[in-house]
Amino acid sequence: MSEWVSYYRSEGPEEDEEGEQQEEGPEAVASYSFSGRDSLIFLVDASKAMFECEGDDVTPFDMTIQCIRNVYTSKIISSDRDLLSVVFYGTEKNKNSADFKHIYVLQELDNPGAKRVLELDKYRGDEGRVLFSKTFGHNADYSLGEALWACSNLFSDVRVKLSHKRIMLFTNEDDPHANDSAKARLARTRAGDLRDTGIILDLMHLKKPGGFDISLFYRDIINIAEDEDLGIQPQESEKLEHLMRKVRAKETKKRTLVRLNLYLNKDLSLSVGVYSLAHKAYKPYPVKLYRETNEPVKTKTRMFNGKTGSLLLPSDTKRAQTYGNRQIVLEKEETEELKRFDSLGLFLIGFKPLSMLKQHHHIRPSQFIYPEESIISGSTTLFNALLIKCLEKEVMALCRYTPRRNVPPRFVALVPQEEEVDEQKVQIAPPGFHVIFLPYADDKRNIDFTEKVPADPEQVDKMKEIIKKLRFKYRTDSFENPVLQQHFRNLEALALDMMEPEQAEDLTMPKAEEMNRRLGNLVEEFKQLVYPPDYNPDGKAAKRKQAADGQAEKRPKVEISKDELRRHVQTGTLGKLTVPVLKDACRLYGLRGGGKKQELMDALTEYFSEH
Repeated sequence: MSEWVSYYRSEGPEEDEEGEQQEEGPEAVASYSFSGRDSLIFLVDASKAMFECEGDDVTPFDMTIQCIRNVYTSKIISSDRDLLSVVFYGTEKNKNSADFKHIYVLQELDNPGAKRVLELDKYRGDEGRVLFSKTFGHNADYSLGEALWACSNLFSDVRVKLSHKRIMLFTNEDDPHANDSAKARLARTRAGDLRDTGIILDLMHLKKPGGFDISLFYRDIINIAEDEDLGIQPQESEKLEHLMRKVRAKETKKRTLVRLNLYLNKDLSLSVGVYSLAHKAYKPYPVKLYRETNEPVKTKTRMFNGKTGSLLLPSDTKRAQTYGNRQIVLEKEETEELKRFDSLGLFLIGFKPLSMLKQHHHIRPSQFIYPEESIISGSTTLFNALLIKCLEKEVMALCRYTPRRNVPPRFVALVPQEEEVDEQKVQIAPPGFHVIFLPYADDKRNIDFTEKVPADPEQVDKMKEIIKKLRFKYRTDSFENPVLQQHFRNLEALALDMMEPEQAEDLTMPKAEEMNRRLGNLVEEFKQLVYPPDYNPDGKAAKRKQAADGQAEKRPKVEISKDELRRHVQTGTLGKLTVPVLKDACRLYGLRGGGKKQELMDALTEYFSEH
C-alpha cells in the first residue's frame, strides 16, 4: 500500500496548463511513465455493523461516506477527468452487470460531479440510515470475491485508457467469511487476479469493538507494505486522516518540462531533464456563457482600420518600433528571425564559489535538473561526477540556458544538492542541480537608500530576545492560500446547495495571543529603548498642511510650451519627459494617448508630424 497518498496529491507541472504557463516557461515535450486517467472504486461494506456506534461516536458508515465525499469534492477541483465509483456489498437488493446477489453499484465509473456528491449526502446521519435501509436493505449472505469481481467488471467496461486502477475497501468486519471456507477461498483467488491485472486493493479498516485484526483474513487479500502492522488495530486506519483532510489544490503530474543537453565543452555533453519545483496556483478562469441557453461562447479577435473601419487580414498588418522619432517597420519573417537565438541547451561558462550567490540574485522560481540516460548513454555517470566535485569544492556552475525555440537565453547558476534520506533510508531530497535564474546587468536597479541609523548594543540584544521567542519550525506545505481555499469552498457551497460555505482557516494570520504570551514584557521594554516617551503607534498621522484660505495645498502644475514639445519630438527626446507632463500635453491638444508612456509619446509624435 506504499505510495497510495501520491494517488491523491502528486507534484510537478499540470498537464492541462499550456495556457497558464509562465512566460518563457520551457516547452513540455517529455513522455510519462503512465498516460491515461486515474480510476478509483470505493467498495463499501453495507452490513448492519457499519451502522452501529459506541456512545456518541460517528457510525463507521457515516465516516465512510464523509471520506468518499471529501475525495469527490477534492477531485472536482484537483483532477476532474479522473473516474470514481461507489459500490455497496451486503445489501438486500442487487444491481451490477453480472447480477451478483447482495452487491449494488450505486455509481458507475465516471467523472466526479455535484450531483454525485448530493446523492451521497442523502445517506448521511440518522435520516440517511433509515433511507438506506428502505432503499437497499441489509444482508450478511454476501461474497466478497463476487464484490471484487463486480469491481473488475467496472474497470473492464470503461472505454478510455486508465493509468491507475485502485479499489478502496471500507469495512469494520475483520473476518467476513469465518464460517464459509469456499467464499473465503474465492475472495483470495479474486484478489490475486486483481494483483495480476495491476489493480491495487487498499483496506480502509474502521473502528471495531475489540479491535480490527488484519491477520485473520485480509493479510492475503490486500496489497501490504513491508512496514505495515498486521496485528490487532484498536483504531480506524491512519489513511482515513488523509482522506478526511480537505485541502483543495490543483493536482499536478510528475513529468519533465523539457529534455536537453548540458554542454561542458564542444566535444563533451550529457542529457538532463528539467523539472519545475514550484508553480503558482491561480483561480480557475471563468467561462463565458450565452445568457439565454447557458452554453459556452467562443471569443474571436479581429482587427479593423481605425480610419476606414475596414476589416484587416493578418497579411495587412506589420510590426514597428519607434526609435528616435522614426518608425522601424519589420516584416513577419524579420520578426520571427529576431526571436531565434542559439541552439537549445545548457552551455557551461565556468564555476564560481557558492558564497558569491546572493539572495537578491533569484528573480524567479528555480528549476531542477536530473540526468536523462535515454538520450545520451553515460549521462548519469558524468552527471554524478560533476555533482560530487561541485559539492566537494562548494562551487556552482554558471551556464547559458536556452530552454526552447523563440525564447531568449537566460543566465543561470547550477547549485548542487546532495541526496537526503530519512531514518528508514527513504529519499527525502534527490541528488541534482537547482537551476537559479540570475539577473543580467540590465535588470539591476540602482536605488538611493536612506541614511543608516545605527542601533546601540542594548537595543540589538533586546531584539535578539524577541526573535528567539518567536522562532518556529517553518514548512512550506503547512500554509495554504486562504483566498484559493475560500474560493473553492464558495463554489462547492453553490454547487451542492449548501446554506453557507465552509469557512477556510487562514493560516497566514499571525497568532497574536500566542505571540503576546511568549513575548511577555519584551515588546514594551524594546519600545522604551527605541522610541521617544510620547510615541503613540495608534495615533493619527499628521494632517496635510493647509493654505491660508483653509484648502489643502495643491501640487504646482507642470507646464511645457508648444515649441519645447516640438523640439523634443524633432530631436527624439520625448522620453526624457515624465508621464504627468506628457498626459497634460495630450490633454491640452485633445489627444487620446492611453495610460502608457510609449502611447503618449506616439500620440504627440503623430500630432506634431501633421501640424
